[in-house]
Amino acid sequence: MLAGEALTEAATRLRNEGVESPRLDAEILLAHVLGTNRAAILARPDQRLTLKELTRYRDLIARRADREPLAYIVGHREFLGLDFVVDHRVLIPRPETELLVEHTVRIGQQLAQRLTPTSARLRIADVGAGSGAIAVALAAQLPRATVYALDDSEDALAVVAENARRHGMAERVRCLQGDLLSPLPCPVDLITANLPYVTTAEWQELAPEIRDYEPRAALDGGPDGLALIRRLLVTAGPHLRPGGAILLEIGAGQGIAVTALAREPFPQARLQLFQDYAGLDRLVIVESTYL
Repeated sequence: MLAGEALTEAATRLRNEGVESPRLDAEILLAHVLGTNRAAILARPDQRLTLKELTRYRDLIARRADREPLAYIVGHREFLGLDFVVDHRVLIPRPETELLVEHTVRIGQQLAQRLTPTSARLRIADVGAGSGAIAVALAAQLPRATVYALDDSEDALAVVAENARRHGMAERVRCLQGDLLSPLPCPVDLITANLPYVTTAEWQELAPEIRDYEPRAALDGGPDGLALIRRLLVTAGPHLRPGGAILLEIGAGQGIAVTALAREPFPQARLQLFQDYAGLDRLVIVESTYL
């Protein structure tokens, strides 16, 4: 079968199964099978596939037709220009999480300027590290930082370690297993967290790609979606150095609730709410003092 014919067959199947971007996904998966890119696939629709290639391609299309996420099938996902290994052990990095990283880098650069001597390290704790996308991206953009990647899942931390090695950050991204901030060996300057914030009711209505494949523990935040965020805020104080900040990714419409939760343990803090590029609540920053 020719590549163009295989693409048409695959896209039709994916479209019939309700996949959101059938043609794009079909092209990405064929490029994955052939070890090339989409441009090369589109430039050679008359390329003849071997039986082995066609069989493997159809197997991958069947997985996508069952609504398995594309990132799990190909085994990686790009985040802030870095390519991360992902599989069923971890949540797939989302573009909206880039906002958290961008603001953490901004504040981290301000704090780094105040460090003395110049050899001093900025300390960051990323809570619920998952794939390590946040921790590794921060280490890459803040060369004076040591990042503690915290997660209660041993499986997730194995993925973090792999991604840290992949990007040459293994010495500055330290994996620690335990509940929220409890594994930290010392107070830190910055705490970042993309904890579960979907309500249990919302989780049940998510797309099959998310609900049936991604780890529920990384998504379901309880009845109001704020169970872990609430616990983190209550316990964060002793783990935060003076002048530090907490940056929390949140769900759309949770801004008022999360800022109210932060006000109780941090009554003197500066609280900021940011929206993502779609205009939805996405980030709350708790600064223990003005920076």
